[in-house]
Amino acid sequence: MTALAYDLTETNGYLVSDREGRIVGRVECPMYGTMPDVPDALSVRSGFLSRRRRMVPAETIARVDGTRGTIALRVEREAIRSFL
Repeated sequence: MTALAYDLTETNGYLVSDREGRIVGRVECPMYGTMPDVPDALSVRSGFLSRRRRMVPAETIARVDGTRGTIALRVEREAIRSFL
């Protein structure tokens, strides 16, 4: 299932991994930009007590597995931008 066919508003708590299978973090919430009802990116928190978050654009998502609650990315972890 591709990310474009999946409802990204229902991915809170999903585990996100990069292209090599390394864990990036958990989805905190969808982020909206160009359209008010379709998320453009996901906010991913990298640790339980960490303040560090990463912005994962929707176009970098390769697969969303709703049964396991995981999201696989097309890019490496270093290519994902961090923000506070």
